[in-house]
Amino acid sequence: MASALGRLVRLSPLTKSPWTRSSPPCRTAVSTSSGAILPKPKKTPFGLIRIALVVVPFLYVGTQISKNFAALLEEHDIFVPEDDDDDD
Repeated sequence: MASALGRLVRLSPLTKSPWTRSSPPCRTAVSTSSGAILPKPKKTPFGLIRIALVVVPFLYVGTQISKNFAALLEEHDIFVPEDDDDDD
């Protein structure tokens, strides 16, 4: 019974076997369909400087937002750190 069920699953058109491919795998990222090698991609100059110009302002804005929100929470006594006076 199990072998008959296995044969039906293998012969079912709904299941595709990884061994039956319609076309061979090809890497079109480095070559064209005719097989020619593509030229090198453009190199972006000053990549790290551009990243820094984006990251630093957003880090600063995020820091200011979190600082203001923490002050708001403390002002409304939602979150107030307890001062433990342990002068032992």
